[in-house]
Amino acid sequence: MRKRSKAVKKSMLLLFACIFMVSVALTGCKSTSENTDTSTMESSKSSSQAGNAIDHSKPLTITVFDNAANYQGEQTGWYGKLLKDKFNITLNILAPQVAGDQLYKTRTAAGDLGDLLIVDNSQLEELIPAGLIMDITDKVKNTKYLSKYVDNHFKPFNTAFDKVNPKGNIYAMPTFEADTSPTTFSEEIPYSSPIMPWDYYKGVGAPKLNNLTDLLNVLKKMKEKYPKTPDGKPIVPITLWKDWDGGGMENVRWLSNWYGYEQPDGTTTIQLNAKGDIVPLIDDSSMYKKILQFYFTANQMGLVDPDSASQDWNKVAEKLTNKQVLLLWYSWQRGFYNSIERGKNGDGNVAVPIADTHIIQNSDAYYGNGRVFALGSKAKDPDRIMEFLDWMVSPEGLRYYTNGFEGFNYEKTADGKFKLTEVGQTAFQKNTPVPAEYGGGGYQDGQSKLNSMIMSDFVKDPDTGEFYNNNYWSATIEANKTVLTTDWQNTYNAKNATGYYLKNKMIDIVPNINTSLGSDSSDIKNKRSQISNYVKNTSWKMVFAKNQAEFDQLWAKMKTDVVGLGWNDVVTADTAKAQKIVKMRADASASK
Repeated sequence: MRKRSKAVKKSMLLLFACIFMVSVALTGCKSTSENTDTSTMESSKSSSQAGNAIDHSKPLTITVFDNAANYQGEQTGWYGKLLKDKFNITLNILAPQVAGDQLYKTRTAAGDLGDLLIVDNSQLEELIPAGLIMDITDKVKNTKYLSKYVDNHFKPFNTAFDKVNPKGNIYAMPTFEADTSPTTFSEEIPYSSPIMPWDYYKGVGAPKLNNLTDLLNVLKKMKEKYPKTPDGKPIVPITLWKDWDGGGMENVRWLSNWYGYEQPDGTTTIQLNAKGDIVPLIDDSSMYKKILQFYFTANQMGLVDPDSASQDWNKVAEKLTNKQVLLLWYSWQRGFYNSIERGKNGDGNVAVPIADTHIIQNSDAYYGNGRVFALGSKAKDPDRIMEFLDWMVSPEGLRYYTNGFEGFNYEKTADGKFKLTEVGQTAFQKNTPVPAEYGGGGYQDGQSKLNSMIMSDFVKDPDTGEFYNNNYWSATIEANKTVLTTDWQNTYNAKNATGYYLKNKMIDIVPNINTSLGSDSSDIKNKRSQISNYVKNTSWKMVFAKNQAEFDQLWAKMKTDVVGLGWNDVVTADTAKAQKIVKMRADASASK
């Protein structure tokens, strides 16, 4: 799962250890499979056709240009069969994260990005005036489910693009929107915080961690005591990967959050804290440098995975599934290994707070998180695409995407709510085989490769009154009262990690701002690209520098060289973007 940036470069996302940004508590990963009766799907298709006068008789292949996807090609497996049976559609996914950023330039130059687009906010601002996005104002208003979110979600977002959308028409629907409030944080653990295997941490005495030096020392002890998995695979304390890098080294970016600084989406040169302070990345006191130093020191101690410079995210995901990594920092990474069954034995990845951290955490993505769903201006059969998107935010569509299918992944309880089945608890980690009549193949392999949603799993299912996120089902909470969770709660005297950080004043929750921060001029865009590439490449060299002297030399050279690439101009542009965020956060807080 991968959610790239707040918008999601790690889609979120992005999504994700379930491939879509699914946070998996101290329990099993969110599933997505299907066990729907084929005849039910066929009757649904027929009634939809009759009720909406939409003809499903002809197969429709939808070309999806998807910034969030980690997969390129046809959607197959159980989700592919579901869409084929229900709508007679096939998704053909184009993924810049697989094919490279040039794909966007090539297709926009040709005047046709695709039928269905999942793109970044900044790209939307370019695509509207270029005439490559369809105005869906009337289409959205005529839907059954999407129409419910027009006034409170879609309109506020689209009207913010007033420079390119002066009439406030609806061109796009933000991704991963919550239906809570603009200042609520619902999750039990911050998006980025220190996470480690509880049994291994306890196995070396569970020493209190006061700072990053203590963290490195405990990782060293854990590596010495637990060098391999039971089946002989090497365990690494820290593993890194390059393919998510954007305006800097992404693995550095998110650890900066531990100490109160975030790098706003669309920026390359600055970090921002909850008070509104703006610090350039190349400032000697920047959190970016502090985290680079942390990784460098870790590598000097033999704690960084030697595969880091060459592996991609998919390889990292394998290692997480096998419990080969000791330090995690995304909340959803727990889902690759954690399960209720393992929790009963005190086995699983949990938050391990470091005393000197002070986390910055965005609230629920009420207005979305930096990407959008849109229709290309030349989209084939837009009414059928809208029907599919409307279904995606329906209770049925959300259940499939977030939790798989009833009877396989989850089942109803006596009180009408849902609970995970035994299969559902581990279907993602085990890539459980799916019955042939539902598409066959492995469960994880067949999940939705869109890796993105319009409404997130922090929307309540009208039939149960509970979030679609199964970690917050009452049945899951009850089942999750395992040795792992109770031991953690007793140790930290808190219900969950978010509660611990709040109680100890170790976290700032800031309003989640999702808007257009302005598009770059061609001059700034070129300078940003050169600076980004230079900073990323130099950052990796610094992590693997042969000694402290080389680390310092690389840092000093980077500080000088980026100025010649137009650093000051890009800092000015990024500062303006950050100041807009600061103002909007203040406004959101004032309106609570």
